[in-house]
Amino acid sequence: MNSQTLREARKYEEAFEKLIPAEQRPKFHLSPRVGWMNDPNGFCIYNDKYHLFYQYHPYDAHWGPMHWGHAVSEDLLHWEFLPVALAPDEYYDKDGVFSGSAITLKDGRHLLIYTGVMKFDSRGR
Repeated sequence: MNSQTLREARKYEEAFEKLIPAEQRPKFHLSPRVGWMNDPNGFCIYNDKYHLFYQYHPYDAHWGPMHWGHAVSEDLLHWEFLPVALAPDEYYDKDGVFSGSAITLKDGRHLLIYTGVMKFDSRGR
């Protein structure tokens, strides 16, 4: 799926990652492309590369509506950022895409499975 929410997050990443100089990034630790990073999710090997997805709020340096960031590596030391993989763009995940996993299907597709979060007020709405 490529929703407007996902397109906006990807555009934001592309624009703002340029503001973080390479020398300000850790040498041996994956940091987020921009914004705030939390739990890893969906760590797997797909098409002969390591893929790491992680809970991620691209728009600020603190917790917010979770997205899934995405990075890929051949050696677990050198990481390449890929565009944000998931964004909260459905009614059932409007407050975040949280913990989950990734598997390779028999037909070769990469399936991401996550927990969607939708908060309710005190009246259950």
